[in-house]
Amino acid sequence: MMNELIFYDTLRQGLWIAVMISTPILTVALLAGLTVGLFQALTSVQEMSLTFVPKLAAIAAVFWVTMGFMTETLVSFWTDRLIPLIAGV
Repeated sequence: MMNELIFYDTLRQGLWIAVMISTPILTVALLAGLTVGLFQALTSVQEMSLTFVPKLAAIAAVFWVTMGFMTETLVSFWTDRLIPLIAGV
């Protein structure tokens, strides 16, 4: 039987992994949004696709680069933490 300490520790570790995995994509989305917003404010160009396309391209590029790190982190969390809890080991 799983006690509260193990449950909360697993939950804490899962949330921390979610933060670690999402940080690169969210950081690039923030920087791309600020850059495009600054560019639009300085040039008075108010095109809607100008805000969407560069941000989407930056997110896709960072996702492609960090996909190995994300996969490795999630697989290690599952194999080291969740599968032994499920199997009762």
